[in-house]
Order: sequence, then C-alpha cells, then structure tokens
Amino acid sequence: MKPQIKENTENFSPNKFYYLWNYLEWGGAQILFFGLMKEAKKKGEVCAIMPIGSNPQLLTFLDNLQVPYKFFDAHTDAKPALTLKRKLERHWNKLRCEFVLLKFLKNFDFKNSIIHTELAPWQSLCALLWLCSKTKVFATMHNSLPPVPKWRFLSWQIKFGILARVKNFNLFTANYDTKESVKPLVPLKFFEKIKVIYANINPQEIEEALKDKTNKTEFAQKYNLPTDKFLVFCVGQFIDRKGRWIFLEAARKLLKDNKDMAFVWISNSRPSIEELEKANGYGLGENFIFLTGEQVGKEHVDLFKLLKMADVFALPSYLEGLPISIIEAMALGIPTISTNINAIPEAIKHLETGLLIEPDDSSALVNAILQLKNDNVLRDKLSKNGREFVLENFDERVVAKIAVKAYQDSFRDE
Repeated sequence: MKPQIKENTENFSPNKFYYLWNYLEWGGAQILFFGLMKEAKKKGEVCAIMPIGSNPQLLTFLDNLQVPYKFFDAHTDAKPALTLKRKLERHWNKLRCEFVLLKFLKNFDFKNSIIHTELAPWQSLCALLWLCSKTKVFATMHNSLPPVPKWRFLSWQIKFGILARVKNFNLFTANYDTKESVKPLVPLKFFEKIKVIYANINPQEIEEALKDKTNKTEFAQKYNLPTDKFLVFCVGQFIDRKGRWIFLEAARKLLKDNKDMAFVWISNSRPSIEELEKANGYGLGENFIFLTGEQVGKEHVDLFKLLKMADVFALPSYLEGLPISIIEAMALGIPTISTNINAIPEAIKHLETGLLIEPDDSSALVNAILQLKNDNVLRDKLSKNGREFVLENFDERVVAKIAVKAYQDSFRDE
C-alpha cells in the first residue's frame, strides 16, 4: 500500500481581507462591502482602506462592525468635467490618487490576502496590475458600461482583455445587466467565471426597524416632518443621475392640486449652496425636506426606522446599477417607483413588485405617485410582493457567502 500524502492546504485559504476604494462619496458599494466584511471576519482579519476625509457616518458604521480602517492622503475628483481643461484636471487627479494609494500600500504584507476594490478596470489598468502582482484582487462593477465611440470601446477591450488574462484578477458584477455589458470585452472563459453579488439587505436590521415602537409623532418632530400628509421619500446622493430635478419637478406639479403631500430626500452628503438654491426655486417650501445621513443617525437601522414613515418610495434615476435604496425600501414593505433602466427591472417587476416609469419624465412620476396614492389595493399588493421578493433574493448573508467562496476558490485554483 502506498503511503498517503497529506495535502498542504496552508496557503489555500486567505486570512486577510482588504476592502479598498479611492473616493469620498459613499453609498451602495460600501453597504455591499459591510455584508461581505461580516462574512470575511469569520475567516480572518478585515480592514477597510479609504481616503482621508471620508464621511464620519461611514466610519461610525465600520466601528459598529468592529472593522479597522486605514487612510491614504488622496481621493478622486467627482466634480463634473464639462470642459477639456476640467477633463484633463480630473484625469491627472486620478493618476495622482492612484500613485499615492499604491505608495501607501507598498509596505503592506499581502501574503494570503484578498484585495476587494472599487477601482474600475476601464480606468485603472496600471493600478490593478500592480495590485495583482501582490495578491488576489477582486473588482466590483455596479453599473453597465454605456455606449461609447469605437476608439474608446477598443481601449476598454484592450484593458479588460489584459486583466482577464492576469491570474490574480477576478471580477464581480452587482447585477446581471452589468455582467452582460462586459461580455463583448472579455474572453468567454473569464466571462463565465464572473459572479453576480447583488446589492443586499440585512434582514435582522429590517426586522428591528419594523418592530420599532417609536411613536410616529416623535419622528415627525425630530425631523420636522408632517404627520398628516402622504409622504414620498427618496434615498440617494443628491446628484443629476439620480433624477433629483425630476423628483422636485414632479413634487411641484403634484402640490398644485394635492396639498396633503410632502417630499423627503435623504442623502449621505449635503448639496452645495447653488444646488440648494436651485432646489428652493421649485417653490416647495416646507413640503420638501432634505436630510443628511448624519442627521438620521449613527447606525444603518436608524435610516430604516425613519424610512418606515414613507407612504411611497420614488427614485427616478437616469443611470443606475441596482440601487441599494430601492432594495431597502422594498424590504420595508414600502411601495416603490423607479425607472425602467439598467438593472432596476431585476428587482422591480412592473405592477407586481413595484412601478416602473421611463427616465426624464416628471409627468410619468406624477402619474405613478397618484396611482399609488389613490389605490390602496395596489399599494398593499406592491408592499407585500416587493418585500417578499427582496427577502428571498437579496439577503446579505447569501450574497456574502458567494463572495467569500469566490475569494477562497481563487486560492484553490492555483
């Protein structure tokens, strides 16, 4: 009988997990990371790496998860680039940011580690190749790639093609729409290995919020909300692609004949003075309430407790992946309206789990809100169906296990 040889599995499981992004704005990508971090902590050490100046509320959430974090002294420029000069400035800033980041990471010990990053494959080829030279790297794409000129598509094809052939590079997409947009850019074998990790919810936090007995009047007084009006909420960055002006235009139209309504927008950052002045120009007065995440609370469940006050949730985006705010609203049983774009129909099935409208159409948003306001039966149906669909398909525990298994499999495939 031949002697049995014991396999050495010491190097086949990662025990350090780094979650990395290079921008100050935060939202669904970090909430997705929260769920992954919880599962990764069962396997080893977890650390978040982000720019100096990151939002204090984000740091509080990480503290609550008992996840340590480190800062590097640079961040990308998210301001609009409408002129050639601004485009060059933003590109230079990106290059500088990546140089500072890689210099910061130079002395890290990446043995048996995973880096899960938000660096974009079509923008950060050199930085991703450097990271791949150190350890296993996973990038997440949240939005499908838009139509572009042929020369740019060719450059993307080259960049994706290079990364797809690098042993240590792996790709997640946050929905199937995004995955399909990558298909023309990568070899079929690589495409088939891409895992979909949906934006997701923590069912325990949802249940905690639903069971919360705080009096509605207390919430109204704390956040200056009316208790006798039909409330339409939106949660998301107060930016153009989220449809902010469509939301406000729909509110303006509705308030002409519906004095029993009010509109609330919750964002993780405060708009500029110019943006607030433009918002005030819609003449909504006390019927539009803008809140920041910091005002809402230090824990994510605080947002859910407030969001329960909504009669309808509406996010009229122009460009999206699958927004976490939609998933969270549906999980809370709030009838939800959004646009028929990108991956949103993967969660909202029109007249079944929510309502879909076309983007850039304030009249369509008006009609959808009125339809729900005037039809209690439909509202109850969408509330029940939407909640059941999300709880069945967007549980962070399931998504996290998919991701962590992919981390582990990347070591075993060597």
